[in-house]
Amino acid sequence: MPDLADLFPGFESRNVDTPAGRIFARVGGEGPPLLLLHGFPQTGVMWHKVVPALAKTHRLVIPDLPGYGWSAAPEPGRDHAPYSKRAMAAALVHVMEDLGHAHFALAGHDRGARVGYRLALDAPGRVDRLAVLDIVPTLTMWHGMDRARALQVYHWAFLAQPHPLPEKMIGADPAFFLDWTLASWTAAKDLSAFDPRAHAHYRAAFSSPDHIRACCEDYRAGATIDLAHDEADLAAGRQIDCEVLAVWGAAGIPSRGVSPLDAWKVFAPKRRGGPVEAGHFICEEAPEAVSAALQDFFSA
Repeated sequence: MPDLADLFPGFESRNVDTPAGRIFARVGGEGPPLLLLHGFPQTGVMWHKVVPALAKTHRLVIPDLPGYGWSAAPEPGRDHAPYSKRAMAAALVHVMEDLGHAHFALAGHDRGARVGYRLALDAPGRVDRLAVLDIVPTLTMWHGMDRARALQVYHWAFLAQPHPLPEKMIGADPAFFLDWTLASWTAAKDLSAFDPRAHAHYRAAFSSPDHIRACCEDYRAGATIDLAHDEADLAAGRQIDCEVLAVWGAAGIPSRGVSPLDAWKVFAPKRRGGPVEAGHFICEEAPEAVSAALQDFFSA
């Protein structure tokens, strides 16, 4: 990747070998550990506007998910298991253990939030508190996929198409696809919420064929093995033990349809939260509101 601006002054960079390959992470701040997980089509850089506040009270670990950013892209499997949220969660537990954290708080946005709630379900003793930003559970999304939802989240079906269809189509002009996605999911329907330096990070990360394929594998897993894991937990009555904060954009992806707090009832009996004035990318569209909500939740 080209030289890119450092948006995390004072943070150290770490590379940790995991079963999912090498994971890159930024680490900084003082206090109890807080793992921050980004979503599609971004990298850990998406947290840069909320980090100054959170770093005052927490030791922040900000990785790039497997197949995203500066982290390695695992080889795809026939059943998409290497990109399941279960596999990603296990890799991130490995990262946290390597950094000396057996227990930690966790905040995730978009795909990172799906990794986060899967981690909380699979390893309940690890997560002290969980914040999920602008998502509802994967099974809620697929089970409620009507015409309106399908048009809103067309990428769920498009990216999950068999290799190499979406990879070829995105690879023809990845910058266009990235910019269209970023802009169309904001409340303003433009790129004004994104710091140009952060935007340069996203473009650089999304330009390589292996990372484009990784993003598609992420969504193929979401349509298959991730959904199966959610359905199995629902059938078994498994729920998240810790307190859960759900925050979403008033114009974000979960804002239409069933209330996000009602949607989280299936897995999170100890949930609370509400909307902020933003589209999907709430950490960059409404950083002050998100920072305040996360500080209040994680410092309680």
